[in-house]
Amino acid sequence: MALRNDENRSLCKERLAGLLLMAVILLLYALFLKELLIPFLRLEIRHDLAGAQTLLREKGLLGFFTVPLVEALQMVVVFIPAEFIQISSGLSYPFYLALPLCDLGVCLGASIIFFLVRSLGFRGETLRQNRARIDRLSGAMRERNTVLFMYLLFLMPIIPFGAICYYGSSVKLGYGKYIRTVATGAIPSIIVSNLIGEAGEAFLLNDLPLWLLVLVVVLLAALLFAAIYLFMERVLFRDCDGTPDSPMYGLIFFLVRLWHGRRPWPVIEEEKLREAEAPYVLLSNHESFFDFYYIHQLSHPRNPSYLVNEYYCTRPVLKTMARRAGILSKKLFTPELSSPIRIMRTLKRGYPVVIFPEGRLSPDGRSNPIVEEGAAFYKRLNADLVLVRLRGAYFADPKWRKRRYRTAVSVTVEEVLKKETLRGMSDEALNRKIAEALYGDASEELLCEYPQPDKACGLGDLLYRCVDCGALYTVRGQGNELVCTACGGRRRLDHRYRFSAEPYTIPGWYARIRDAERASLDSVSLETPVRTLIHGADGGKTRRESGVCRLDAEAFRYCSAQTSFVIPTEKLPALAFSCGQEFELYHEGELYYFYPARQPQQAARWALIVDLLAERRRTRRKEKEEQP
Repeated sequence: MALRNDENRSLCKERLAGLLLMAVILLLYALFLKELLIPFLRLEIRHDLAGAQTLLREKGLLGFFTVPLVEALQMVVVFIPAEFIQISSGLSYPFYLALPLCDLGVCLGASIIFFLVRSLGFRGETLRQNRARIDRLSGAMRERNTVLFMYLLFLMPIIPFGAICYYGSSVKLGYGKYIRTVATGAIPSIIVSNLIGEAGEAFLLNDLPLWLLVLVVVLLAALLFAAIYLFMERVLFRDCDGTPDSPMYGLIFFLVRLWHGRRPWPVIEEEKLREAEAPYVLLSNHESFFDFYYIHQLSHPRNPSYLVNEYYCTRPVLKTMARRAGILSKKLFTPELSSPIRIMRTLKRGYPVVIFPEGRLSPDGRSNPIVEEGAAFYKRLNADLVLVRLRGAYFADPKWRKRRYRTAVSVTVEEVLKKETLRGMSDEALNRKIAEALYGDASEELLCEYPQPDKACGLGDLLYRCVDCGALYTVRGQGNELVCTACGGRRRLDHRYRFSAEPYTIPGWYARIRDAERASLDSVSLETPVRTLIHGADGGKTRRESGVCRLDAEAFRYCSAQTSFVIPTEKLPALAFSCGQEFELYHEGELYYFYPARQPQQAARWALIVDLLAERRRTRRKEKEEQP
């Protein structure tokens, strides 16, 4: 009883001291409110750095107090980034004054937050907004201690200081250790911001040219980024190299986010994902290059690994990045044992695996047939199967257009097949279930309208045959129109990607081309001179040559002065291609890119012919199996 009374008295003293501290702080804010704080916050909202610099200097000694008070205020309330006051102080005061002033403000704000959380049980909105990121990082660190974790968060530019302090106050960490961690952890970011302010002042005084100012800012940001990465790699995540928990994995998705931009931010429908037991295998349709980025936005319990084209895992720089990030690789449409083994190992380590069963981007907006059906393999993995549909990504970034539109995209978890359910399904039923769940037609599932004035640019490289006169390689995209240079026929795309005359959609036009090619499949014979780019096996040396490619119903043939090979069509399930550029395949571990020397539109035709031959083989095999 006496011990409990002592604890209560100690707690009362702590709360009394905290209340006294809050009273002093509120008094300070009240004294400064009209003269400095409100004018300064208005300047911050307008991003008026020059005005903030003038205000701080005009107020003399009071300006010194403004820096820590505003710094503390933004940490508690967190509606304005801390960088503004830090850069402003760098503009207004020498570096040796700006640094301690900003750090004092951080400590003051951290102390207020500590009292609010420990004594009043308050939780800041900024912590709630950033909780998912913090929890994901914390889960990746596993047994690392709280102090090291807080240092990591202070180095992360995406986590506000206030959110870090709310987090640190909510865990079992004494005030002394907590405030020392905050005071030292914030220094690198403050130094960079202050130095940017110093450089900005030199620029305003015409002592520094604009190009040098830009260079200084970029170098300072690069140094901070390098420090963050080295700290994460060497201290915090040194045991995670080669896995999706590694800093390299985070770096890859950070760079992709910068490349992709903030829009379109996909609409996520993931309620069914809660039914899946991790680690799971996730299968998705494939509409655009950025599909892996959209899938990453789902609330995965752990970062998933992705099965990608081996090309991205064997080239210089990319090879190192992919290996260290735990990315899995596979040669497109080539049977091999190494990929299934790596998938099994990844699942055993507890990481989900994402696979795009089509193996290539959709050409016309309709899902490709899954030529390498994997039901038997998925059942052997003894993991839940998550089936996901992407919508909108095709018209945002189709393979036939170089430009990407910032338009609506959605990611929907369609179904979760439990591993117990998979065991009771036949391979045929499971393959059918996967194909049906992932199938989509972008022209029938528009998420928005497309008012852009150049929707048809590049489309002629896919729709290579005129539907009016049947001429090959005469269709050109001009603005929103497809024009045939042979007969003058025109089709205009409206805001919903529908043509002004039959066929009304891109898949409809592509289907007309398929029907025309299918009718002459037995007698097909393609030949073209090509410029060939060959990537050596396993990241080997790249070489170039010129040769001739031939394709008929029996085989694909390539011949040059240095190389010659034949691949029977039954061993060629599909042919990847880039519209208006090249078609590609693997042979003896090497990746061959064939660039037609004339009429590059024909790349789409070569791929379609191979698809039709594979389709006919599947149909004949199924008919044979169904015969009594």
